[in-house]
Amino acid sequence: MTTWQGWQHFATTPPPAPPQSGDPPSSPEQRLAYHSAFVTLRTPAIDTLATQVRTLMVLGRYQQHAARPSLIVTGPPAAGKTTALLHVGRACHLAHTHRNPSPPGLGHTQVPVAYVLVPPGASAKNLTAEFARYLGIPTTTHMTTTQITDAVCHTYNQAGVRLVLIDEIHRLNPRTTNGAEAADLLKDLTERIRATFVYAGIDVTTTP
Repeated sequence: MTTWQGWQHFATTPPPAPPQSGDPPSSPEQRLAYHSAFVTLRTPAIDTLATQVRTLMVLGRYQQHAARPSLIVTGPPAAGKTTALLHVGRACHLAHTHRNPSPPGLGHTQVPVAYVLVPPGASAKNLTAEFARYLGIPTTTHMTTTQITDAVCHTYNQAGVRLVLIDEIHRLNPRTTNGAEAADLLKDLTERIRATFVYAGIDVTTTP
């Protein structure tokens, strides 16, 4: 899901249908496949997150001269942070494409949502390269961080990205040189990309 093609497949693929009465018995492999693609239940926590994200997106739409308001989803490991993040992202994707259908015959596809994983030991350059990889923006080892960042900001704005989901934010440690540069990069991106940023990570409030 860290590329546009993967995200689009995830967001537009309907959940598996449960077995119907009268269907032949499923094999163990079929049952495991069905349960591995579980359906996300809309718990109060997920509803609250969805409401907060929608509110921030509306507020950010009118924020022109500073970083738009962002949100951090935090908690212990395996608490469902990524699941909630993906559920909200999928809902945003489907709502946006429903309200703004592409004209018939138009090859360009709207890109309302971006999903990026913070790499281990994140530096500004490899983090901005992850943003570039999501939309297939070509980069080379000879490009500077500034050049990649300029390409990312231009392309994300041209593609109409409205929501940026950044997962595994706990991997970013601003007490190190690389981590501090990566944190500065995210601040720069929130000011230059016309989108709402939502971060998710493990125990963010008790770690660097």
